[in-house]
Amino acid sequence: MIKLAGVSHRYSGRSGDVVALRDVDLKVSEGEFLAIVGKSGCGKSTLLRIVAGLVRPTTGEVLVDGGTVTRPRRDVAIMFQRAALLPWRSVLGNVMLPVEIFGWRRAAYRDRAHELLHLTGLDGFERRLPHELSGGMQQRVALCRALIQQPRVMLMDEPFSALDALTREELAVALQRIHLSRATTTVFVTHSIDEAVLLADRVVVMSQRPGQVRAEVAIDVPRPRTLGSGAHRDEVARYVAQLHDLLADGPGQESPLVGEPAGSDAPHV
Repeated sequence: MIKLAGVSHRYSGRSGDVVALRDVDLKVSEGEFLAIVGKSGCGKSTLLRIVAGLVRPTTGEVLVDGGTVTRPRRDVAIMFQRAALLPWRSVLGNVMLPVEIFGWRRAAYRDRAHELLHLTGLDGFERRLPHELSGGMQQRVALCRALIQQPRVMLMDEPFSALDALTREELAVALQRIHLSRATTTVFVTHSIDEAVLLADRVVVMSQRPGQVRAEVAIDVPRPRTLGSGAHRDEVARYVAQLHDLLADGPGQESPLVGEPAGSDAPHV
C-alpha cells in the first residue's frame, strides 16, 4: 500500500542545511498498523508529511497504492497533535466538514458519522461545541473527522501527545477497536513506546538525525491490548522493555531486537 524508496530530505535555513532524513526505505502493507518511534528531531513527522504529500522529498520516491505521491490525496487522511476543531460548529458539524469541502452528499455520510461517534464513545455529544469537550473528546472528534472520508491510508502525527496518560490509554483502546473494524492502513508517529506497542502490528525505530530506519519489530500480541492486568500483560511488557533498550543503546552497540541498523554512517540513538 505504501512504499518509500531512498527517501531523503534536506531543509535549508539561514544557518545552513539540515538533513532530516537519509535513504529511508520502508513498506507498509494494506491494512497494517505501523508505528514509528524515535527521539525528537529524528525526522518522524517529516516522514509522515512526505507520505501525505505535504512535503516533497529532496530525493527518493513515495508510492501509495502504486501511484507516486506528488500532492495530497483524497484517499489519505492525516491527523495532527491538535484537534483544530472549528469552535462555532457542533461535534457532528466538525465531523461532517470534509463531506462539505469535497462537495459530497451529506445524507450519504450522516449515518457513517453517527457510527464513528458511537465507536469513539461520543454518543449524545453530537450537538456539543468544542469548548464543552475535554481534550481527549476533542481528539476523538478529530479522529472521526479524519475517518469520515473512508481513507485508504490514515496518517497520525502524535495525536495523543498533549493528553494525560490515562486518556491516552483510553484513546489507544478506542483506536484499536476502530482499526479492527475498519482495517485502514495506518502510520502512527509517537514518542511513546507504550502507545506503539499497544497499537501497532509493527514498530519502526528511527535513528537520530539524519533519520534512518534503525530496526523494525513485529508486535506479535493478540488484540485488544492493555498496559494493565490483561491476559497478554507479560507479552506487552516484554516488547515495551525491548524497545526501551533499543532506544537507550549508545553508538556502536548492537541492537537486541530483530532488525539491523539502516546504515553504518547513521548516528545511533
